[in-house]
Amino acid sequence: MLQVLAKEFSSYLNSLIAYIVIGVFLTGMGLLMWMFPETSVLEYGYADMFTLFSLGPYIFIFLIPAITMRSFAEEKKAGTMELLLTKPLSDWDIILGKYFACFLLVLLALVPTIIYYFSIAALGNPAGNIDTPGVTGSYIGLALLGGVFCAVGIFASSVTPNQIVSFILAAFLCYLFFSGFESIALVNVWSVNVLFIKQLGLLYHYDALGKGLIDSRDLVYFFSVIAFMLLITRVTLGARSW
Repeated sequence: MLQVLAKEFSSYLNSLIAYIVIGVFLTGMGLLMWMFPETSVLEYGYADMFTLFSLGPYIFIFLIPAITMRSFAEEKKAGTMELLLTKPLSDWDIILGKYFACFLLVLLALVPTIIYYFSIAALGNPAGNIDTPGVTGSYIGLALLGGVFCAVGIFASSVTPNQIVSFILAAFLCYLFFSGFESIALVNVWSVNVLFIKQLGLLYHYDALGKGLIDSRDLVYFFSVIAFMLLITRVTLGARSW
């Protein structure tokens, strides 16, 4: 697995993909947090990072599929997938290596945003007046959300040799898992099952972590979704119908 991880991660760093993804994410979040009046923390008047944690997931919905779309699709199209599978690597080694390479890139994009925390804390009145537990929980939630989106993207890339199709499928599934269940729950037909429907989606558990309370049930939910998506990726590769 480590061999695949190192190869995939170095391929990102040796191409423009990593720098474009990180640059777009940081530029977009920087403009939203500090420049655009509708979302700027300077205009908002409160020392918090609501803009990052409310809009960050929607940026991830498009950026992470752009990272993962080449994972298996490019290998299949180039005809190198068969060569990769002949090496002394299990399917899990390949899947996990590619998954963690994508996830590390997402974490790398998040690290520079920590400067936002210190900047807002310094601007608070008094200085340091910021909800640190809430920020910590939100960062954990955003990282786990990125992990789920990476797993979804890896799966989407495993079902098609076309990178564009992989991107569209991954973006659609990420949006569906994130806020689709919230939208479904708004339909006035569920009666007492509304809360249950919401709990099936990522947004409910992401918001729960953002309150600063790290509940094991939310962590188990995220890890379970990641495990499930990687499992069906393994099933897809195991079919070897391509």
